[in-house]
Amino acid sequence: MKAVLDQWPLWASRLFWTAATIGLAYVVGHVVRVFLATRLLRLATKTQRDWDDVLAVEVRRRIPFWSLLIGLWLALDYWPLETRWLTLLSRLISTLGVASVTLLAAAVATRFVANYGPRVTPAVPVTGLTQNLVRIVVISIGLLVILNGFNVEIRPMLAALGVGGLAVALALQEPLSNLFAGLFVTIAGQVRIGDYVRLDTGAEGYIRDFNWRSTRLQTLPGNFIIVPNSKLAQATVSNFSLPTRDAQVTVDVGVDYGSDLVMVERIATAVASEVIGELAGAVPDVAPVVRYHTFSDLSVRFTLQVRAREFADQFLIRHELIKRLHARLGQENVILRPPTPVVPARSSTT
Repeated sequence: MKAVLDQWPLWASRLFWTAATIGLAYVVGHVVRVFLATRLLRLATKTQRDWDDVLAVEVRRRIPFWSLLIGLWLALDYWPLETRWLTLLSRLISTLGVASVTLLAAAVATRFVANYGPRVTPAVPVTGLTQNLVRIVVISIGLLVILNGFNVEIRPMLAALGVGGLAVALALQEPLSNLFAGLFVTIAGQVRIGDYVRLDTGAEGYIRDFNWRSTRLQTLPGNFIIVPNSKLAQATVSNFSLPTRDAQVTVDVGVDYGSDLVMVERIATAVASEVIGELAGAVPDVAPVVRYHTFSDLSVRFTLQVRAREFADQFLIRHELIKRLHARLGQENVILRPPTPVVPARSSTT
């Protein structure tokens, strides 16, 4: 083989060894990927943590690319390049390597924050805005490392950004307003992902995510309402998930003045106990409450109160309470009355 290569032109021999080195490095990378990285992935899947799974997957995916960069770097020795070209090519190869490691670190850091963020505030998932900020910070650090590798002075660039910062802020006033409003809302913790909220504009729904521009609300029918972060920060918000997620379910009832109020109270309590014991969305540990509160024109009025686990659970619970209470009171010949007399509409005459 060596004798054959000696008969080739010098450039052809160098090209052969360059291709052989790069190809061999790439093959070695695939071998390492199959054996070493696959074992790491198996070990990661045995743990309860999620970020190590991401680390194993990302490393496994990038090993062939890293081995290819190593092959390119070794192949530079086959060519009699000038110092400046050799330095430039070496820096380009190292830049690709740093960029790949930076993307790996960004993916792992994002998943780490997503997993361990809720431990700081239990039962609250990390928003997409928070994950994007972590990704931007890691990528920014990698970019600074790359610029430092090219001997680029960072301080003049930062000074130029400071001078032009005012113009950029004015030009991007609305996007920046939404960005910082989203940060403030997220950090304050007064509204969180999964909370059911109602804005003073009438929009209401479950908060599904924050991003750099807007907050996404999902209504009970399943539609989405997109609210700019700046509008959310300025709105009066009713949060039905704080301080607890359970919600009060109230049914207002009126019975005839001739009714036995003690018996009505007993029936209402029994019906409510039956409902909260059967429906999964009810809170069975909280006893139902019956309270008489008003003498109206036609009836004695009372409220029946139970607790629901989530805001959306109250509708089915109220439905069952009204249906079953109407049936039970009807069996006992208890007459239900409206809160005020119903005046029939008069027909106009010509």
